[in-house]
Amino acid sequence: MIADDELQTSKGANQVGTMRRAGDSQWSSHFQSICSLMRMYDATCTVFDNIIDDEATYSQIGDASAASKLLSSFEFIFILHLMFKIMGITNILCQALQSCSQDILNAMHLVSTLKLLLQQLRNDGLSNLLENVKLFCLKHEIEVPDMSAQYVLGRGRSRQPNVTMENHYRVDIFFVVIDSQMKELNLRFDEKTLELLHLSTTLDPRNNYKEFKLIIFAS
Repeated sequence: MIADDELQTSKGANQVGTMRRAGDSQWSSHFQSICSLMRMYDATCTVFDNIIDDEATYSQIGDASAASKLLSSFEFIFILHLMFKIMGITNILCQALQSCSQDILNAMHLVSTLKLLLQQLRNDGLSNLLENVKLFCLKHEIEVPDMSAQYVLGRGRSRQPNVTMENHYRVDIFFVVIDSQMKELNLRFDEKTLELLHLSTTLDPRNNYKEFKLIIFAS
């Protein structure tokens, strides 16, 4: 029996496993879905091929063909690995914030660490990410574009002047996605919010309000 939050990847004796469905409310479930897709990539592609070959309806064949084409594109694999990397970093914080007994100081430390790791990824992580993407593409026989070639926006459209493939993946995708995550973190956990959280920890009755007394004496 397949659970409600899982997707069957084949039938009968050919069943190789299940792929977890992303939940609506838990960010970590999206990370698990990405992990499942990366682990079961070949099986997922086979499912779409079977739909196309099994004389399904015209609409189903069209949807499967479009999904199969997207799944086997370098850009999709690049984004898949990028989200795997980012969500792997943010997953610890997401799970910690969902804990009812989470210590505020520990949560603040996780936020600061997360911001640092994302900045390090932005500064130094592209080369390693591209290497992993290329290895994945080589394993699954996906064409790797020439990164020094000009980037073409869509089929039949003109080439983008002075924009290489490397620039497109680095600036338009890599930087944009990481900057978006960092902006969201800074909006939710700005300096004033972190200071308020820090001050609220001084009201913890444990240790006989030790932190609160230290602030009073310091002032």
